[in-house]
Amino acid sequence: MSIEFQISNQYLRSNRKKGFVSFISGVSMIGLILAVMALITVLSVMNGFHGELRNRVLDAISHGYITGNNQTLSNWEQLRKAINEQPHIVASSPYVEKFALMTSRSASQGVSVRGIVSELELETSKLLSDIKYGELLLSDDIKSTLIGIGLANSLGVGIGNSISLIAPSKNDIGMLIPKTEQFKIVGIFNAGLNEYNNALAFIHLNHAQALFSMDKRVSAIRLKVDDIFKADKISAEVVAVLGKEDYIAVDWMQQKRNFIRALNLEKQMIAIILSLIIAVAAFNIVSMMVMVVTDKKSDIAILRTIGMTPRRIVKIFFYQAVSIGLIGIFIGVVLGLLLASNIEVVISTIESILGFQFFPTDVFYINRFPSEIKINDVINVTVGSFILVLIAAIYPARRAGKIQISEVLRYE
Repeated sequence: MSIEFQISNQYLRSNRKKGFVSFISGVSMIGLILAVMALITVLSVMNGFHGELRNRVLDAISHGYITGNNQTLSNWEQLRKAINEQPHIVASSPYVEKFALMTSRSASQGVSVRGIVSELELETSKLLSDIKYGELLLSDDIKSTLIGIGLANSLGVGIGNSISLIAPSKNDIGMLIPKTEQFKIVGIFNAGLNEYNNALAFIHLNHAQALFSMDKRVSAIRLKVDDIFKADKISAEVVAVLGKEDYIAVDWMQQKRNFIRALNLEKQMIAIILSLIIAVAAFNIVSMMVMVVTDKKSDIAILRTIGMTPRRIVKIFFYQAVSIGLIGIFIGVVLGLLLASNIEVVISTIESILGFQFFPTDVFYINRFPSEIKINDVINVTVGSFILVLIAAIYPARRAGKIQISEVLRYE
């Protein structure tokens, strides 16, 4: 251990006995601790929210789908069998999806109608696993439908009520004419996102094919893969086996490119804003160390008279500032990880004390604080904070090295 580092540690301990200097040092360290802790916690909570939103979106749109060049598939049963034989494919399900006008006795609204086979749909999606009212009863025998909870409120309907679906259909000579079918509401689901709760309805695949005059064709085959972040590669490999010229693969990242970009941009902007708090806390070390240097002028003069060079003086105060920063960063990271890991317990405790909910269940579909700690975020926060501390330590350390012995001794 160098003599400069030993002297810096001695100064760090002696400052605790000096009232104002010790107070400023404590404030600087606490500020850095709180800033690092806040950034790690917020990033972890945002990761949790993003994961929750991503999962809910994937429940509605699937990991990917395969369709034909004309946006339909005619031999879907054979294709689905071939798709399921491919590696990394967990499950697949056919569907028909088109827009129609849904009307009730009191209102009407444009909706996206999705024709499915219930048993196969449940293998690729969890959306229909949360049926709030009624049950999942989509059969070929009865014209039944499942609608979102928001759509039910808009139309003023409930379980057992009938609605009409009006869709464009082709007659015998190929002209488009409106076609109307009556469906009975057997279930109301909660997708967790207003986009789907307010404008999505499910009917049986055969009824959808008849409503939209698609014969035995389907719109596409939905895919569930074993790694959602490799969905693009897996989908492309499946198409390569089926025939690149005849089929098109679209993964969830392509379908929701703007949504994903918005989430990432939001996280980056919040990280930048909270990083400024760390910068302020780190540069509080500057003012604190300037006061320490001023307080230690006589000690610096003595060290210079016994032969210590200005460069070594700089190292002493540089080490002291860095030590304060490292202690603050370490404690901040530990507290941030503890808070991020137990954020739901902490929030529920605060809610019980204050007597209100941050995310009421009747307003928000995500009514908790999910948290996901990513090691890359922790490393980035730690390294970034350390770099700011290094920058903040340079000025007061160089100032200490420029103190002139003659000026100090003149007033001693």
